[in-house]
Amino acid sequence: MKKQLTQLLSLQGVIVKSKKNLEKALVLEVESQSKTPACPTCKKPSHRLHQNHWHLIKDLPWGETEIFLKVNRRQFKCTHCQKPFSEELNFVGKRKKYTDRYAQWITEQVVNSNLLNVAQRNNLTESEVESMINQISQKKLPINLKSLKRLGIDEISLVKGQGKFIVVLVDLDTGKLIGLVPERKSKAIEELLKSWGTEILEQIEEVSMDLYKMYKSVFHKLCPEAVITADRFHVTKLLHQELNQGRIDQKRTALELEIEPRAKLFSSLKGGKYILLRSEKALKQKQKEKLEQIKEASPQLAIMHALKEEFTEIFERCKNVGEGTIKLGDWLMKAEKIFPKTVQTIKNWFGEIVGYFEQKTTQGIVEGINNRLKVIKRCGFGFTNFYNFEKRALLFWHLVDSLA
Repeated sequence: MKKQLTQLLSLQGVIVKSKKNLEKALVLEVESQSKTPACPTCKKPSHRLHQNHWHLIKDLPWGETEIFLKVNRRQFKCTHCQKPFSEELNFVGKRKKYTDRYAQWITEQVVNSNLLNVAQRNNLTESEVESMINQISQKKLPINLKSLKRLGIDEISLVKGQGKFIVVLVDLDTGKLIGLVPERKSKAIEELLKSWGTEILEQIEEVSMDLYKMYKSVFHKLCPEAVITADRFHVTKLLHQELNQGRIDQKRTALELEIEPRAKLFSSLKGGKYILLRSEKALKQKQKEKLEQIKEASPQLAIMHALKEEFTEIFERCKNVGEGTIKLGDWLMKAEKIFPKTVQTIKNWFGEIVGYFEQKTTQGIVEGINNRLKVIKRCGFGFTNFYNFEKRALLFWHLVDSLA
């Protein structure tokens, strides 16, 4: 039975000596297999037992049964340096009333829920749960960035409607969150990046970002050798905004027309926003028919839609920088009067945008992480403290690694 319980407990270097059944709980008396722990001062093994110190600590439950371990943290007196010391147990921290793996299990629940619910569900206090989160954070954070090569940067709003943004940093190769900055200011971003160290910054080969000049300035300064790639979907978003504004302008123009042509134009444009913005290849037959009605009613929108489709084709079909640069340049000349804002933005970011044709990097991974961060924020009923949010968010992506 003891051997079976030891196997079931599955704690390395620990054997079960006895068990005691309680109502909905089980107490297992355990001891370390090591008889001669090393003295932390002189590093030599000691055989001289000085005192026994028994502790009751909580471990992972077995189904509905709570598990408590009765642990003897023995105190020895070193036979070499004569100093007393308590043996270190690799499965529980000093002065902790729970095992490391129990703390991780509770923390995993918190990052997918909220602190109060997890505390109530596991018969714990909120302060106990918070203590476990802090313990696991110390083991998991800061994150090892030695393999970082491609970095993505974006932002989300921590508190909706207040205009306060936090900056999100992502390893594009692993698809994991690696950093959060409490404010969208160059000084704050530089402070975090510098904390990574010069060696990490010098090994970054590419940075993908939206069309925010401040980001570009920061990385030109701190990572001058990194290739900066502007996300094609942020450019497309600008194009779509200008196309939709064209649709709105056509509605306004219709007010100046006589009754019959006005009614025809209004009828064609009604419900046409997403048909105009969506890729024509993805439209169903009825949507394609609606699109033809819009084009027939508004030649201006027909031209804008054709240029939008051509823009998408350039990024989907061009296989190298040379081809992409030539075709995008031709498109800019045709679109300059039709999409003036988009064209000017592309000209301002031309080098970073055509870099896509070589790197093929997008912000898709970053946008996915942003969506997950919003879920974490909602599960926690919002966060007034940035550092609590940062801790939960980073742990969500890095708890899967084994405990250090």
